[in-house]
Amino acid sequence: MAVQRMDNVGIVVEDMDAAVAFFLELGMELEGKAQVGGLVADQCTGLEGVRCDIAMLRTPDGHSRLELAKYLSPAAARDEPRNRPHNIVGTHRVMFAVDSVEDTVARLRPHGAELLGEIARFEDSYLLCYVRGPEGVIVGLAQELH
Repeated sequence: MAVQRMDNVGIVVEDMDAAVAFFLELGMELEGKAQVGGLVADQCTGLEGVRCDIAMLRTPDGHSRLELAKYLSPAAARDEPRNRPHNIVGTHRVMFAVDSVEDTVARLRPHGAELLGEIARFEDSYLLCYVRGPEGVIVGLAQELH
């Protein structure tokens, strides 16, 4: 059997409110918030005593979702350094198509976003950049040029 679809990408955060605000500013929509825990959460994660707050966000087209999780127990572990370069094996990156890369970067800066490099032009097809978002996650932005 083949994969049906990718349901969501999960990101563990410490500051849920700041992370939600960042992705709302990006243009995602909040589906809802909940607290999860118990046997099923323990079984899925391989951890014991899981209790975490989650927020589910979706893209405006409804096709992609992002799950933010703040672990209350066991406490989230930190992987240092927090601002790793993009070429580290296992680095997480989430890419979003946007109307305007420049406008999006400007809107996200007050939420802590910083460019990893600069806005680059790929032929006559795309403007691209990577910003570091909440908890050090690399967020790619792509603007299709017409």
